Amino acid sequence: MNAANAYVRTRNETASKERLMVLLFERALAHMRTGAVAFDEGRPIDATLVLSKANDIVTELSATLDVSRDPELGQNLKALYLFVCTRLLRAMTAKDAVAAREAERVFAPIADAFGQAVAALTNSAAGRAP
Repeated sequence: MNAANAYVRTRNETASKERLMVLLFERALAHMRTGAVAFDEGRPIDATLVLSKANDIVTELSATLDVSRDPELGQNLKALYLFVCTRLLRAMTAKDAVAAREAERVFAPIADAFGQAVAALTNSAAGRAP
């Protein structure tokens, strides 16, 4: 294993649960973007593989969402996750880069907002540290 892989593995294994969530959002977005490009380049098998991974991540995010904390927000996020998964499935079955990009456009602001919230939480906690 090279040093870069060892660093990434250690970072992921020692990350907080919030940071792991951010990494999941980032990875799902990267898969969506990679899948759309693969379709554009005529590589549908590659596209389907990475879009399937993105779909798995979004499905897991939806399944672990605690709707009881904020029912309205939770239901809205569930609906958005369902839309994203539906577009990803459409992209995979129809070999449709446009559908993959639609999923990305909807998912990106959610991922960005979550990342900003985690950064604010981390900064706030760091400000309180002795």
